[in-house]
Amino acid sequence: MSKIFQLADRLKELKDRKKDLDGEVKVNNSELEKVSEDLSQAMLEEEMANFVRSGQMFYLTTKIFASADKTRKQELFSWLKANDFGDMVQETVNANTLAAFVREILDEQDKLPEKLEQLVNVHEKTLVGMRKAK
Repeated sequence: MSKIFQLADRLKELKDRKKDLDGEVKVNNSELEKVSEDLSQAMLEEEMANFVRSGQMFYLTTKIFASADKTRKQELFSWLKANDFGDMVQETVNANTLAAFVREILDEQDKLPEKLEQLVNVHEKTLVGMRKAK
């Protein structure tokens, strides 16, 4: 039994550490974004395209970010397809949603419908769950 308790303690320790590290990463990313914005603004004000400091070249660059308007996504897909950019359009199924759907079917029936069974890979994995004891 002591091996089980040692492993359980180590699992809890690692999960707690992961949670702490996730929090630190979020804080770090937020600060990184703020400092990057401040530095780029300061460089623009000084009309400085680049500079070298401590062996690092710092330079201004522009990146364009784009995302589909959620309310008009299908219109975008239609436009892309009509203008020979259909290869950019990809239908996807969320993995968690698909797993929940398969679980529901398996809860009601012993097996998946034959055609669906050929279309999805299903496997079970035994994990150790954790929650606070009452």
